[in-house]
Amino acid sequence: MPNYYSKQNHRTGFVRGSILCFALLACSYGYANAMPKAATVEVNSVIAQQTVTGTVKNSANGSPLSGVTIKVKGKDASTQTDASGKFSIAAENGDVLQVSYIGFANQEVTVSGTMANVNLISEEESLEEVVVVGYGTQRRKEITSAVASVKEKDFNKGGMRSPMDLVQGKVAGLNITRTQGSNPNSSTSIQLRGMASLKGTNSPLIVVDGIPGGNLDLIKQGDIESIDVLKDGSAAAIYGTRGNGGVILVTTKKGKAGAAQFEYMTYGQTERVNRKPSMLSADQFRQLIVQGENKPDLDLGASTDLYDELINKDNFSHFHNFIASGGGENSTYRASFNYENAKGIAKQNGREQFGGRINFNQTGLDNRLTLTANLAANFNKANLLGGKTGDFEQTIQRNPTAPIMNPDGTYYQTQEYNNYNPMSRLAHRIEERNQQTFSGDARLKFQILDELSVSAFGSYVRDNWNDRQYRSILDWDQRPDDTEYDGTGYAYKRNDLNWTKTFESTIDYNKTFNDVHTFTGLLGYSYQYMTAEYFNMSNSGFSTDGFLDWDFNSGTAIINTKYPRPALGSFKDENTLIAFFGRVNYNYADKYFVTAILRREGSSKFGANNKWGNFPAISAGWNISNEDFFGNKDVVNELKLRAGYGVTGNQGIPNYLSFIRLGTGGYYPQDGVYYQTYGVENNANPDLKWEQKAETNIGLDFALLNSKITGALDVYHRKTTDLLYEYNAQLPAYVQPSIWYNVGEVVNKGVELQLTAFPISRENFTWQVDFTGNYQKNKLAKLSSDIFKSNWLEFGGLPSPGNLGNAMRLEEGGEIGNFYGKRFAGFDDEGKWLFYKADGSTAHAGDMNNDDRAYIGNGIPKFQASLGNRFTYKGFDLTVFLRGKFKYDILNTADMFFGNKKWIPNNVFESAFGKHDQLNDDPQYSDYYLENGSFVKIDNITLGYNIRTKTPLIRNMYVYLTARNIATITSYSGIDPELQDTGFDGGIDSRGFYPRTQSWTMGLNIGF
Repeated sequence: MPNYYSKQNHRTGFVRGSILCFALLACSYGYANAMPKAATVEVNSVIAQQTVTGTVKNSANGSPLSGVTIKVKGKDASTQTDASGKFSIAAENGDVLQVSYIGFANQEVTVSGTMANVNLISEEESLEEVVVVGYGTQRRKEITSAVASVKEKDFNKGGMRSPMDLVQGKVAGLNITRTQGSNPNSSTSIQLRGMASLKGTNSPLIVVDGIPGGNLDLIKQGDIESIDVLKDGSAAAIYGTRGNGGVILVTTKKGKAGAAQFEYMTYGQTERVNRKPSMLSADQFRQLIVQGENKPDLDLGASTDLYDELINKDNFSHFHNFIASGGGENSTYRASFNYENAKGIAKQNGREQFGGRINFNQTGLDNRLTLTANLAANFNKANLLGGKTGDFEQTIQRNPTAPIMNPDGTYYQTQEYNNYNPMSRLAHRIEERNQQTFSGDARLKFQILDELSVSAFGSYVRDNWNDRQYRSILDWDQRPDDTEYDGTGYAYKRNDLNWTKTFESTIDYNKTFNDVHTFTGLLGYSYQYMTAEYFNMSNSGFSTDGFLDWDFNSGTAIINTKYPRPALGSFKDENTLIAFFGRVNYNYADKYFVTAILRREGSSKFGANNKWGNFPAISAGWNISNEDFFGNKDVVNELKLRAGYGVTGNQGIPNYLSFIRLGTGGYYPQDGVYYQTYGVENNANPDLKWEQKAETNIGLDFALLNSKITGALDVYHRKTTDLLYEYNAQLPAYVQPSIWYNVGEVVNKGVELQLTAFPISRENFTWQVDFTGNYQKNKLAKLSSDIFKSNWLEFGGLPSPGNLGNAMRLEEGGEIGNFYGKRFAGFDDEGKWLFYKADGSTAHAGDMNNDDRAYIGNGIPKFQASLGNRFTYKGFDLTVFLRGKFKYDILNTADMFFGNKKWIPNNVFESAFGKHDQLNDDPQYSDYYLENGSFVKIDNITLGYNIRTKTPLIRNMYVYLTARNIATITSYSGIDPELQDTGFDGGIDSRGFYPRTQSWTMGLNIGF
C-alpha cells in the first residue's frame, strides 16, 4: 500500500488541493458578508463650506466618543474625534464621510454644509454585530449555531497572565481555571461543555487570525479585538477533527485608514497572599506538641515562618505595549511592541518577556486584490526554580522550631518523613527556560466578481525553548558520603522545537436575489503539517560550580561509573492533516436562516482503514420577531429560534499508534562488541479511527424592552462515540499486553443562559448588568465491548504514606468526577476510625474490603455562574464582577494528613488539636474529608476615569485601578475552593499548592 503521507505525496496533495480549489471558481459558494451595510444619513445645513465640523456621540446615552475615524470616501482626507467627540475635516458639499468605530455600526454621512453631527449605534443595538465563525464572519442576527462573542470593551480588567483570563466567566459553558493561581509560569486549563474524551484532547481548538493551533504566547493585552467561541457541533464542524472540544477564535486588531496614531498601554501590579494555611506557629508547636504531647526533643530552638520566607515581598510586575497604526485608502498598518516583567508571589518565580506584532493590509487592482500579512514574535526567559507546590507543602509540615541556617552558614536539614529545606534548593539550584516563539501568515484575496472571490492563506508557527538545570556541589541531594553523587554537581539540558506550517485556499460566494434570497457559500482546502522534536542530556561528577552547566564534558560521570550514568536522549514525530470543506448559508428576508457544513478530513494518526472521516452539520434559525403576525414588538424586540446538529472529531492522541513501532531492548554482545537490540513495542491497530461527537443544540435569542434586556438560552445534548482507550490485549496472539482501540461513549448535556441588561441608561449615567450561567452533567455511557473490556477506571491517586489508593472511580453509567471510598461512621472510644460496611454494620479500617467502598460524592461543579455590573458616570466607570461554582465536593487531602496528630513529629494544622482532636489513628480516605466546594468570588473590581485633555496631541487618556480576587464566600476550610475541575480527577485539593493571591493593578491607556 502506498504511503499517502510521505513528503512527496504531501507536496502532491498540496498542489492538487490548490488546483482543485481554484477549479471550483464557477461554483456558488462563499462566506457570509463580514460587515454590515452602512446606513446613509442626510445632514441638512444652510451653507456649503470646505471645512466640516461636528460631534460624534453614542446614540444609547449621548456620551461623546473619542478616537472615532472620519474619512472622506474616495479621498485621502481623514481625521479622528478628540476626547470631547469633536472633529474637523476638509470636505465639499456632496462628499460622503465614512464614520467608523470599534463596537459600533459604520455610518456614511453626505455633506451638505459645515455641520455634521453623528450618533453611532452600537452593534448590539443595531443587530449588525459581526461575529467570527471560522473561515469568515456573519452578522449576529444570521447566526444559527451556539456562538458567543466577547469584544475588547467587555474583557476582564487588570493584569492578566494569559489571554484566556480576559474572558474568564464571560461565556456560559466555558470553564477557565488557573490551578496555580497567579503563577506567571503556569498554564490555563480550558474546557467547554465538559469532558468529551478519555485519552484525547478535551480542550478547545485555539485559532489565532485563521491559524489553527495558534500560540497564545504571541497574544498580548491591547492587541485583541475579539474572542469568539464556537460552542456546539454545528458551529465547530467546519474544523472537523479538532472541533470536539469546541473552537476559540482570537482576532487581533488591524490597521485602519486615517491619520497616524500612537497608543501606549501600561500597568503595574502587586500581589499579596489572600489566605494562608492554618499550620501551627513555633509558639503553638511548643505549647501543643513539645509540652502538650511531651516531646521535648522536637524543640530545635528557633522560631521560623518558612511560608513567609518563601514569599517574594518585592513582587511588583509591570507591562508595556506601544502601538503605532494608520494608513491611507489602499494600505493600512498596525505595529505593537511589548515588554513584561511578571514576578510571582514566590521567590525565584518569574517571567520576563518582550515581543511584537505587525499587521499590514494593502488593496490594489481597482480594489480587487487584497494582501493581509501578520508577523508576531515573543522572547521570554522564565525562572522555574521557585513556586514549586512541594516547597509550600514543606511550609506546612516542616518543624517551625527548626532554623533555616546552621551557625556555620550551611542550611539546616530536618530528617523527618518527606522533609527538605526549600530555601537550600533556592540557593543551590538553577532551573530556567529560554523560549522563542514566532508566527507569520499571509492571505491573498482576489475579488473576481462582486459576488465571487478566491483566497490563499499560508502560515508558519515556530516554538523553540531551551531548559537548563544545575544542582550545586553544596546542594543537599549532592552531599558527599551519603549520596551517589558524592559531593559533585549535576547538570541537565533540553532543547524542544515545535513547528507547524499551514496552507488553505478558499472560494467565497455572496449573492442576493430579488432582495430577499441571500446565498453565501464557501469551498476550501486545508493542509497542515506539524512536527515536534527534542534533545536532552545530563551529566554529573562536576567537581566545581565554576562552569555551572556550560561545560558538560567536564563532568566525570562520563568515565567514573560510581556516579549515576550520564543520559542522552532525542526524539521526533510528525503528523499531517488534509481536508476539503464547504459551507452554504441561506437567508430569506432576514426571517429564515439555514447553514449546512461538510468537512472531509484525513489524518496520518489513524489506521490505514480509517484515515479519512466526514464531519457534517446542519443548523437553522427562525427570526420570529420579523414575521408579520408577530405583535407587541415594543416589548419583545427580537425573538429568534435556533436549532443545530453537528458532528466533530478528535485526533488529539499520540502519533503512530496504528503502526508497529520498534523500541530499544537490551545490549547484545558479539565478538566483544555490544550492539543495541530492537523489538516490537506496541500492537498495531489498522482500524484506529476518530472519536466522533454528535451534538444537538436548541437555542433562543431575544431582546426585550427596546433592547434593554438581551440574551441567549441554549440547551444541548452531545454524545461522543468510539472513545479511544488503551485496553488489555490477549497474549498471544498480541505481542504486547495493551492496545489502543475505539470502544467507549460519553454523554454530556446541559443548559446555558447569557443575559445583558441596561437597567439605567441616561446621558450621564448608565448601569449595565451581564449574567452567564450554565448547568452540565457528564456521564460515561459505555466502556467495554464484546472484545475489549474494562470494568472501571480509577483516577486521583492519593499520596503516601498509607497506600490509600485512588480517590475516584468511573464506570459505565456513572458520572464523571465521582469520588469512590469508605463511608465514615464515627470514632470508637480510643479515637480509631469506624466505617460503614456494605451490609450497614460498622468496622475498623483494617476490617474493610473493596466491596465496602461506595460512591460518596462528586468533584465536578454542576452549576457555574458569573455576574458583572458596570456603572458609568460622566468620565468615570466602575466594574464589579463576581464568579461562582456550585454543587460539588472537594477532597481536602491536606487536612487528611496535616490535620492528624499521627503526622507528628512533622508540623500539623490547628485542626489536629481542634476539629480532629478525637482522632487517634492513621490517615484514611473517606467521605469524612469531603467538603462542600460551592463558592462565590468577588473576582474583579475596577474603577476607571477618562481624562479629558485640552492639548490636541492627546486623543484620549484612561486610568484605572483594579483589584482581583477580593473575597471568597465559601464554607470550604481549605485555601481556595477553585481547583482543577477540567479533568477526571477534579475536586481533589492536594497537599502541595501555590499561594492564592489578591492583586492590585494601576493602569494607563493613552492615545496620541
